Amino acid sequence: MAVQGSGVPTLLDILNTIAPDGKSYKIAEVLTQAEEVLEDYVMVEGNTTDGHKDAVRTSLPEPSFRAFNAGVPRTKGGSSTIEETCALLEDFSQADRELALRHPGGKDAYRTQEAIPHMQGMSNKMARSLFYANQTTNPLEFTGFAPRFNTMDDTLSQAAGQIIDAGGTGSDLRSIWLVGWSKQTVFGIYPKGTQAGLSHEDMTNSDNGKTLYDADGNPFVGFEDHWLWRCGLMVKDWRYVVRIANIDLTELTVDAATGPDIQDLMIQAVELIESTNGVRAAFYIPRPLRTFFRRQIQAKANLNLSWGDPSSISGKKVMMFDEIPVRRTDALNTSEQQVTG
Repeated sequence: MAVQGSGVPTLLDILNTIAPDGKSYKIAEVLTQAEEVLEDYVMVEGNTTDGHKDAVRTSLPEPSFRAFNAGVPRTKGGSSTIEETCALLEDFSQADRELALRHPGGKDAYRTQEAIPHMQGMSNKMARSLFYANQTTNPLEFTGFAPRFNTMDDTLSQAAGQIIDAGGTGSDLRSIWLVGWSKQTVFGIYPKGTQAGLSHEDMTNSDNGKTLYDADGNPFVGFEDHWLWRCGLMVKDWRYVVRIANIDLTELTVDAATGPDIQDLMIQAVELIESTNGVRAAFYIPRPLRTFFRRQIQAKANLNLSWGDPSSISGKKVMMFDEIPVRRTDALNTSEQQVTG
């Protein structure tokens, strides 16, 4: 599969090495089955206790030509410091002791069965947050991609030029994203000295269970598991993110004779991203758009679409466009306001 290496581990890489007994592998499998974007989520341990501080290059040194026996001016590039803080995504799962003891696979199998929906919920929430969370409006969150790439006015944002306008108007629009993940471009963060990804803690610590409480506050005996994800996002180089915004689903046609031509928009995105070399690049596209994309390319000759090798976790083939994975991301099937500027 033609995914360029980024030099740093993804969430899957980390989870698959934490516990060789396979428990973390199971967590990784559940997370990525729910949201494919998490297959690419590059993780870096932050350098602060609540996040990460980094220097961002704002300009390059400008060299000079020189004559013999003459010098050249000293130069230096420009840089600024950015700091991102992490959020805490947390949940608890519970299992009634009587049901666990009666399960044919044993109590551990039943606890896992009851925990899977909670893990899937964590996965869905994390994927939505990667795109839509906004620490400015909700201090408990971290800031995702959409609030950073939300205007095409270059006087308001230096990243304005990374947005491609698909022409839709109103408040029921969708976006496609192209992201180049790496330690030098875009990466997930977790606080210094903590564990990356979704961590699990057995809160019962007893084969006999513990006292739990139902929704009405009445006690029962059961088992409890704690799920915690210390999570954040660092966009160190905005040139490695492209947003195709303002896609109106109602305007799509199979032959692309009218409405958005998804293939053409994605070609523009590939040309707009700074580079796909040395990064883990991927497209993220909501399910209805990917369906139309496949139908549109069936209607005309196409040399950009292919199927890559099966994923190491899911075992499924991966759709590739211009040798870049096209990830189906249900978190993006969300009504968006028109991006203007």
